[in-house]
Amino acid sequence: MTQLLNQMSFFLVIQHVVRFDLRALFVAAAYFYHEIVVKGQKCTSNAKLHGKTVVVTGSNTGIGKRTAVDLAKRGARVIMACRSRERGERAMEDVKRESGSNNVAFMPLDLASLKSVRNFAESYIKSEQRLDILINNAGLYMEGRTEDGFGLMFGVNHLGHFLLTNLLLQRLKESAPSRVVNVSSVAHNFGHIDFDCLHQHKALGTGNSFRQLMQIYSDSKLCNVLFTHELHKRLQGTGVTCYSLHPGAINSEFDRNMNRVLVLFMKPITSFFFKSPEQGCQTSLHCTLQEALEPLSGRYFSNCTARNVFAKARDDATAKKLWELSESMSGLV
Repeated sequence: MTQLLNQMSFFLVIQHVVRFDLRALFVAAAYFYHEIVVKGQKCTSNAKLHGKTVVVTGSNTGIGKRTAVDLAKRGARVIMACRSRERGERAMEDVKRESGSNNVAFMPLDLASLKSVRNFAESYIKSEQRLDILINNAGLYMEGRTEDGFGLMFGVNHLGHFLLTNLLLQRLKESAPSRVVNVSSVAHNFGHIDFDCLHQHKALGTGNSFRQLMQIYSDSKLCNVLFTHELHKRLQGTGVTCYSLHPGAINSEFDRNMNRVLVLFMKPITSFFFKSPEQGCQTSLHCTLQEALEPLSGRYFSNCTARNVFAKARDDATAKKLWELSESMSGLV
């Protein structure tokens, strides 16, 4: 009996040790993830931007706003292109105050409306003589349709930025060397391009499951990477370069369209495992500012480093077909 009790005690001790070791392993893994992945690399460029003009879409919140603050501090004239006038002008005052620069302006831009995109470009060309950097930062994760009948995520995340970039290309060329920076996502790895779906304007509207919404979001982010790939080919010899990037999982207002209870429940977790907007804007800043980055034009970046992408994200035929279809959908041809 004594021997049996001793054996049981031994196994209980081992069980507690194993449980402790697993907890310790989890804590250690979480710590290193936070230190290496979440904190990540920082943009190390000391570049000054006096005399340069930058457009940042979706810059009233999150990484777009932090990007605007950093570039304004460096002396750039920053145009904050946002859908909501109220939120945009309030954010503009914040950026001025935090950066110490008054050379910051708000211009209305609703990427869910091709008419609004055209109005923005027309106003910009009339009022601004330069465009040195275009940062296509705005993005959303929600269902719905655009003013023109496209799926909302496809319309805002890809098509609106595609049209905006093309309408401002001449000003970018005139200001060369200049850059286009497209904020994509690691989710592009799970995306695919269904040209039949796009032709029929069936880029999911309302009444979709989480899985469907995640798929269409991933598809739109793949469009960003393919757009950058094709844009690079068309810009060779112009002095304009372009880059796409994954900013990291961001703990910001990107979740403002998600269920409030879920957001509150997840907040302590996302605060530890997700990047802050300040951390999340570092790769955008790297692609915007890093010296001698021109040879890497057309590439995809993550954590301030050029990364290889799957074949589907650099397929010449798909990128060209997507470009031509986007031209047709946006009314460029």
